[in-house]
Amino acid sequence: MDLPDVIAHCLSLPGAEETTPFGPEALVYKVGGKMFAVTVPEDYPARINLKCDPERAVELRDEHKGIKPGWHMNKKHWNTVMLDGSLPPKLVRELVEHSYQLVVDALPKKAREVLKSKKPKR
Repeated sequence: MDLPDVIAHCLSLPGAEETTPFGPEALVYKVGGKMFAVTVPEDYPARINLKCDPERAVELRDEHKGIKPGWHMNKKHWNTVMLDGSLPPKLVRELVEHSYQLVVDALPKKAREVLKSKKPKR
């Protein structure tokens, strides 16, 4: 997956929005006002920071050279996922969804209910 694909996936999630609270060079993806992904489109190779369960974060780093401790983030809760083609697209999509879900699960009940109402019907 390349960065435009990952950004499109982030924005496809219910209630997700793109913001630039750190200036125009960093794109921050939020749900319920909380960050779940951060990227700097000008970086090469492309990469994105994603939240991750702390135990799983360490396992992923051990298993994949393309997953590193979160750059400029709390390394316990964030991973930097390299978008250089070294990771399977399915894994990258799953990591975006995992990050999003961690944030959603921590939102107040009312905010979660609003998000559930935005989910597309299948």
